[in-house]
Amino acid sequence: MQRKIINIDKEKCNGCGACASACHEGAIEMRDGVATLIRDDYCDGFGDCLPACPTGAISFTVREAAAYDEEAVARAKQAKSVHGGGCPGQRIRIMHEESARKSAAAQGAADGAATANDGGAGAPSELMQWPCQIRLVPAGAPFFDGADLLIAADCTAYAYASLHRDFMRGRVTLIGCPKLDPVDYAEKFGEIIAKNDIRSLTVVRMEVPCCGGLEAAARRALAASGKFIPSQVVIISTDGRTIAPSVG
Repeated sequence: MQRKIINIDKEKCNGCGACASACHEGAIEMRDGVATLIRDDYCDGFGDCLPACPTGAISFTVREAAAYDEEAVARAKQAKSVHGGGCPGQRIRIMHEESARKSAAAQGAADGAATANDGGAGAPSELMQWPCQIRLVPAGAPFFDGADLLIAADCTAYAYASLHRDFMRGRVTLIGCPKLDPVDYAEKFGEIIAKNDIRSLTVVRMEVPCCGGLEAAARRALAASGKFIPSQVVIISTDGRTIAPSVG
């Protein structure tokens, strides 16, 4: 049958995986580093993936294609929930269990001293979970429940050398850029806060004005949630200094 269906320009695809995350039917997977429409009958033709693509690699076309098969999509989703699958960038992994989180404060002083002495060389990663990109992480991911949450602007990890030691340790980390990501983070943050028992929230952002969008989104989400969650905002200067945090 002739019907509207997506078309992926693989020359334009940058392999970010945002379209695979946005496709609720699982019609798109990342294969060999590029987005691929795996089955015509998984694509409903609504195009939720189009606005998610940052390079304009996805468009609509009308061509001969199998009809959308809702039952087949449901079966595929069920199989993935049991066996795993989908975009590799979205597959949940927990690197540090709860016991590691609770003991972080006790071991922090000794580890911090060692890291300071060697300039960070060989220091272990403090990333507790995967994925960590705001747009890729599922709001209902198991690592959020009871978590101390860190929302960090992308650039902070490069401007501030000790981000892992000083901020990521013991926290679930989300990263993003409010200027480059064409989404309203407040909606995603609000969903995470609503679905989970978040114990505290720390926002680490750069001093540049555009980075204020990250802080503003977090504050809006907190206000809309109606929950009292201890929070703080830490601002990093472009030359790597910590500007005194504001506590909420």
